[in-house]
Amino acid sequence: MATKVVLDFEKPLFELEEKLDEMRVCLKKSARDHNTAETEGLNQEIETLESKVQGLRRSIYENLTRWQKVQLARHSERPYTLDYIYMMMQDFIELCGDRHFADDKAIVGGFARIEDSETSFSQTVMVIGHQKGRDTKSNLYRNFGMAQPEGYRKALRLMKLAEKFGKPVITLIDTPGAFPGIEAEERGQAEAIARNLIEMAALKVPVICVIIGEGASGGAIGIGVGDRILMVENAWYSVISPESCSSILWRSWKYKEQAAEALQLTAEDLLQQGIIDRIIPEPLGGAHRNPELMANTLKTALVEELSALMRKDRVELVDERVRKFSRMGKWTEEE
Repeated sequence: MATKVVLDFEKPLFELEEKLDEMRVCLKKSARDHNTAETEGLNQEIETLESKVQGLRRSIYENLTRWQKVQLARHSERPYTLDYIYMMMQDFIELCGDRHFADDKAIVGGFARIEDSETSFSQTVMVIGHQKGRDTKSNLYRNFGMAQPEGYRKALRLMKLAEKFGKPVITLIDTPGAFPGIEAEERGQAEAIARNLIEMAALKVPVICVIIGEGASGGAIGIGVGDRILMVENAWYSVISPESCSSILWRSWKYKEQAAEALQLTAEDLLQQGIIDRIIPEPLGGAHRNPELMANTLKTALVEELSALMRKDRVELVDERVRKFSRMGKWTEEE
C-alpha cells in the first residue's frame, strides 16, 4: 500500500484524522459486540472529534501562505493532465510526435469531446498539457513534466491541426519549467517556446489555458497564451520558482518562503494583477482530496468559457487576445 504524503503543515490534521479513523474502527467492533453503552459513548466522542477535525481543516487550508500553496501544487497525489482528460472528457485520441525529431512524453495531447448534459453542450476540442509521473520510473519516462523542444513543437503541430478543423484548444499547464539540458538548447529550446508564443497569439480558434499545478517560467508560457487564462486555487504561476529565486538573491535555498511571498505567485495575486481571468476553487485540502469533484468543477468552468468564446468570430478572437496580453505589465517612456 502506498504511503500517504503528508506535508509539514498538515501533520496536526493528519494525526487527528488517524485518531478519528481508529475510533470508527472501535465503533464498528463495539456495534458488532452489541455493547450499547460503549457504542453511545464512542458516537459522542466521534462527533466531537469530527467537529474538531473540520474546524482545524478549515483553519489550515483557508489561511495558507504562498509557500504552502506551492507545496500543495507539487503534491504527488494531485490530478495531472491525463487524469483530468479522462475524468472530464470522452473519446480522447492521443496524437504523438513533432514530425521533426521525436515524441516528447512530457507533453501529451489529442482530440477529445467535452460534454455537459445539463446544458446539452457537446464540443470536440484539442486538449494539450504537461504530464508528470507519480514514481521514479514514470517520472523518468515523463522527464518530470519538463518538456523539450520537440514537446513544444508537438504542441504547436496539434494547435495548428485544431485550427485547420476549427476546433477550440485547451491547454493544461503543470511544469517545474522547460528542460534545461544542453541537448534541449542545441535543438532550439528558446526558439520553440518563442515560436509557440507567436503562433498561439494568432490562432483563429478559441484558446483556454488552465494552470492546474506548477506554472514555472517559459516552460509554462510555452503553451500559455490564450483567450482565457484559468488557474486552480492552489496552483502557482511565476517567472521563476521560489527556490531558484532564493538561490539567486540570497545565494541559498533557505529563503524560499520569503521568495514565494515576494514573487506573488498565487491565483489570488495573479487575478488582482490581471494576469489570469478566473480562479477555479479546489476541494478543501486540495485537488488531491477529491479529484472527481475538482474535475467536475473545472469542466463546468470550461463549458462556460467555451460557450462564450465559440460565439465570437475569428478576427475578434485574435484581436482581443493580442490586446489582452498587450495590456499586461507597466512601463513608462522617457524622452
